[in-house]
Amino acid sequence: MKNLRQLIRETLEEHLDKSLILKEDVNISDALHYHIENGLTLTNNIFRVYSEGYFDLVNEVRKLWSENKIELNEEDALMVESDLGKRVKIGEEIVYLDAPFELDEEEVLEEAKHRGKNVKLGKPFRTPGGPKKFAVYVKSKNGNVKKVTFGDPKLKVRNRNKGAAKSFRARHKCDQKKDRTTAGYWSCNVGRYAKQLGLSSSNSW
Repeated sequence: MKNLRQLIRETLEEHLDKSLILKEDVNISDALHYHIENGLTLTNNIFRVYSEGYFDLVNEVRKLWSENKIELNEEDALMVESDLGKRVKIGEEIVYLDAPFELDEEEVLEEAKHRGKNVKLGKPFRTPGGPKKFAVYVKSKNGNVKKVTFGDPKLKVRNRNKGAAKSFRARHKCDQKKDRTTAGYWSCNVGRYAKQLGLSSSNSW
């Protein structure tokens, strides 16, 4: 039989997991209504990651959050407080902020070369031979392609554990990690690439 402490912890965790709770009657999209009706959080966005629908939902929730019209759990609050999904115009192109540049699975940029071989940019991968757990190719500010390695191979990625995740964010100051050419940025955002890295959770640190 579960002891009282365990029951209290599970009850608190269940409460903290709740999200997308409207504080007042407001007009919302069908997508947000679906999430609320089915008890889905923003981090469990039903749209393909980094698709237009995905960003539209994030931005809709961000607006409601800024107007204090919706309650979010910690994970969802961190998402809307970041720059994820915000749009800026660069030349004639609309670019989404804080989203990795993605390529089709079969697409390789010819200009993206690292030590003589074509590589995919912004797609982290495991590195069984070390020295770090993961690596990713990115373009530096001067246009050169560099390989960024990150993650201690001796440690597990414990972003599923809320306490461990909160501690990690605080220690590594993840709210300040904006430079995609640094190991710190990729370590703090590793949960976004859970599927391709074989991680059990897509929670952010």
